[in-house]
Amino acid sequence: MRKDIIAMSRKELRRLPVVHKVMEKRLTQVKAAEMLDLCDRQIRRIVCKIRTGGDSAIVHRNRGKESPFKLSEERTNRIMSVVDKKYYDFGPTFAAEKLLECEKIKISKEKLRQLMISHDTDYPRKKKKGKIHQWRERKHCRGEMTQMDGSDHDWLEGRGPRLVLMGYIDDASGEIFGRFYEYEGTFPAMDSFRKYICKYGIPFSFYVDRHSAYKTSRQPNLDEDLQGEFAKTQFARSLNELDVKIIFARSPQAKGRIERLFETLQDRLVKELRLANVSTLEQANTFLESYLPKYNARFAVKPFKKTNLHRPVPKHLNLNEIFCVKEYRSIGNNYSFQWKNRLFIIPKPSITMKKQRVCVMESFEGVISAKLNGKLLEILEVTQRDILAIERVQKATRRFLKSKKVCYRPPMNHPWRRSFRSLAYA
Repeated sequence: MRKDIIAMSRKELRRLPVVHKVMEKRLTQVKAAEMLDLCDRQIRRIVCKIRTGGDSAIVHRNRGKESPFKLSEERTNRIMSVVDKKYYDFGPTFAAEKLLECEKIKISKEKLRQLMISHDTDYPRKKKKGKIHQWRERKHCRGEMTQMDGSDHDWLEGRGPRLVLMGYIDDASGEIFGRFYEYEGTFPAMDSFRKYICKYGIPFSFYVDRHSAYKTSRQPNLDEDLQGEFAKTQFARSLNELDVKIIFARSPQAKGRIERLFETLQDRLVKELRLANVSTLEQANTFLESYLPKYNARFAVKPFKKTNLHRPVPKHLNLNEIFCVKEYRSIGNNYSFQWKNRLFIIPKPSITMKKQRVCVMESFEGVISAKLNGKLLEILEVTQRDILAIERVQKATRRFLKSKKVCYRPPMNHPWRRSFRSLAYA
């Protein structure tokens, strides 16, 4: 009897004195029910159990028995062998997802966490949060604001080159987009943004940090000063031509949504790339095309409003003339202009072109073109030696034309001659 009483819980032990007083008729069943927060019918059941089986009769009958839902030792060993082999550095949540997706093993994340702790699996734990910053409410509509940043990380874990993920996240819905590049700069920013707008449309505003590819510290040049504009990088200039409002963050916490995205992807995406055995830049970008829709389906949220502020790209817009390096140069007296220590001339010039400002555009494939007053010019790359040779030919031509004097002699029947003849015979 003592062993049975010891096996009782505190709740069961607390009921015994009250039930015995009911049996001795010191208390009514209704009063005992009020004291134990039970109904009087339950009190009658407990009294009947104690009369027939003694104090140990109120001990729960499942005490000391194994749960029917307990994992068998064979299943536990199978799960942990897979985890130790393939998912050794996965967190419990992510590991449970991959076990169901790849191994067809269904287990809750909490049970897997307990198994990983009992087997001393060194999985990544959440770090203690530092200073809490004021939370900013999400934008209400898709396309109202898009955050973008680059994450330089060993995404391929040494199987290939170190890459930079140019990541995009919609502030309202949390939908993401991304592309891998070798570095973070003007070309990756323009190329990834072009692919973004071709898929989703042109956003209303763009939120970036103060990287040198997005914001410059130089003073405005002559053209910007005349137009009353601030100094802009090539990427900021392209956004301005697309009528996208650009916002510069003053701290990483200000664009915390994209920063938290990179924290998640540096855990999940790195392991997904490892499972897919991705080792090159091309393979990584191909893998993203199938991975991002799955990620958005799981983690994207429903925005407050159904309105989509993404604008479709106009058909008449030439994106090649927007996403390029574009600057202005002056046309010299010899109808030439310089571009990055290279010399170009206009083969078919007009007198009005001298001293005018021509817009020079260089694509990321190295193709150079020029526009004057909205019209595309035919240009030809030459060297300084070619320019001197052309000038020598032009000077020789002018000298030849000056030395060749053409004298006009009127015919004999010309009135001028007749008038002189008449004067001679007079």
